[in-house]
Amino acid sequence: MKRWKKMMIGSIVLGMSLVFGACGNQEDSSEESANEITVSTWNYETTPEFKALFEAFEKKTGIKVKAVDIASDDYDTKLTTMLSSGDTTDVLTMKNLLSYSNYALRDQLVDQTERIRELDTDAAEETYEMYDIDGKTYALPYRTDFWVLYYNKKMFDDAGIEYPKNLTWDEYEDLAKKLSKNDGQVYGAYQHIWRSTIQAIAAAQNEANLVEPDYQYMTDYYDRALRMQKEGAQMDFGTAKSTKVTYQSQFEEQKAAMMYMGTWYMAGILANKEASKTEVEWGITAIPQKKKGESVTTFGSPTAFAVNKNSKKQKAAQEFIEFAASEEGAKVLAGVGVVPSYRTDEIDQLYFNLAGMPTDEISKKAFSPDEIKLEFPIDTYGPAIDKILQEEHDLVLVGDETPEKGTVNMEKRVAAEKE
Repeated sequence: MKRWKKMMIGSIVLGMSLVFGACGNQEDSSEESANEITVSTWNYETTPEFKALFEAFEKKTGIKVKAVDIASDDYDTKLTTMLSSGDTTDVLTMKNLLSYSNYALRDQLVDQTERIRELDTDAAEETYEMYDIDGKTYALPYRTDFWVLYYNKKMFDDAGIEYPKNLTWDEYEDLAKKLSKNDGQVYGAYQHIWRSTIQAIAAAQNEANLVEPDYQYMTDYYDRALRMQKEGAQMDFGTAKSTKVTYQSQFEEQKAAMMYMGTWYMAGILANKEASKTEVEWGITAIPQKKKGESVTTFGSPTAFAVNKNSKKQKAAQEFIEFAASEEGAKVLAGVGVVPSYRTDEIDQLYFNLAGMPTDEISKKAFSPDEIKLEFPIDTYGPAIDKILQEEHDLVLVGDETPEKGTVNMEKRVAAEKE
């Protein structure tokens, strides 16, 4: 079984400018009729887990679940605005730990600490630990993703190249060059515009931490990306960003032979294959490593549900988040190709028994990396650091800064922010 490595920076100081009021709980609010609850989601129509959980919960309890859907790219910004205005959406989906810490530190989530002690969390113990803020927990994790390398089997077959396994980054780059058509349309690899595609994997594979202002280890990863862009082995960053290219279209329309992405994407491919929206024949393998023969190190992040302190239906909302985080909820998630936080051998088997799921040994091995490091740790300065790192990431990849200058600027700006 995989091992998560949690990289926290001490404990979060909850004092200073923020003072917590009494923690809300589901017994404190006067309950409205709970024949329906609302849950914040993103891209509902293309994110199978939400519909699957909502329908299973309604079947079990008779309580309907209505999605409050937000575009994925705008999710955290919009949700922050909603909550600052007193929004009463019952359940809030915590897209990542960074946004979770923001809402928790603003006292917008119901404290789950005491309730968790009564729940069966053993199969997701390490994931629960990631949500700890000074001994308190404000959400229940239901999904835990990590990054793997997706590849297009047909494109490898057509090129007469063996399917990738145990790649180093140098081998990955070489394969991408061989598989590119050099026509500006079909590339050997696609690297999405998120900063995590360079910064998070670089930190994971160099025993580093993104909230600490020491980023020189990133330069090799940026150099490689810029080199691959110049050689036509992957799409130019500026083009991908300005035209708002989706990673799904690049891979499912067979415009890229390889793409490293989170395990959440497996559910999307399965759903689109079933709906005849794509013909891609695909597999997964471990994300490339620095050296041959090294243990597999990748990065990842959990996703959770939390109860809004402004909810008028906290009892029903609590029932929903406990269902989603339970073994029963995990089986629902595995049934649509989503990796649940609650994982057992039985649930893993359900996952790989899905029609269309790769079942070869390479894919199964990729599903159990040696170490998964946390994408971005909980930190008081997290939002500001995240903004700085994204800005410098963009400047480097459009060529306005060299990787060396960019990483130095990251260090200076982050250090100044934390003073």
